[in-house]
Amino acid sequence: MHLRTEAIICAVRAHGESGAIVRGLTPQNGLLAGYVRGGHSRRLRPVLMPSNIVAAEYRARTEEQLASLSVELIHSRAPLMGEPLAAAALDWTTALTAASLPEGQPFPELHDALDGVLGAIEAAPAARGWAVALVRFELLLLSELGFGLDLERCAVTDSADDLVWVSPKTGRAVSAEAGAPYADRLLRFPAFLRLGGAADWPDIIDGLRLTGHFLTRDILAERRIDIGAARERLVERLKRAVA
Repeated sequence: MHLRTEAIICAVRAHGESGAIVRGLTPQNGLLAGYVRGGHSRRLRPVLMPSNIVAAEYRARTEEQLASLSVELIHSRAPLMGEPLAAAALDWTTALTAASLPEGQPFPELHDALDGVLGAIEAAPAARGWAVALVRFELLLLSELGFGLDLERCAVTDSADDLVWVSPKTGRAVSAEAGAPYADRLLRFPAFLRLGGAADWPDIIDGLRLTGHFLTRDILAERRIDIGAARERLVERLKRAVA
């Protein structure tokens, strides 16, 4: 195996005295892991920060062997680590990607979406400018992994009108009238996920609650992955930011 590609750093784990195992999301080859010699050194730590973009070179004698990885920085998002809300968003989005995706399977649409979300977090002057993109990224990830929600028609009436709820059991949309008797047991279906465009904060929080329910149930709990604390930090900081 010999591959040169750009990669978005998604996870870094110390290995040995100074090395690191790094997982990066590549445009055409999906999530790939590699061992970076000296990856925990003072020189490379700023390069190997989750959300940075690097030029990556993977080398391995066999496909089963953990590849050796060398990197060169293309774009750093280190300045955002001093901003608690932006840092929490970068931390959660990259951790979710690294924890959810199987290695070596291409997800070009997810790569582009992740690049877009990280770029929006970096560019937007306020969280409202990127929070909608984050919710959409989480929905896309669910869909790409086979857990997409059915949000086009009401599960009860088969109508496409007035869809305001989602069943937490089936992931299907429910109309206002059909869901009224069960409103306390349903998840809100925010309008921006149906109609596109911007969203107000209550809808954004509802969107995060919606995606968070299915991410936890279908992906994180199923794989016994405990990164929920990263998402809790993000949601709490968002709520404080708009309070």
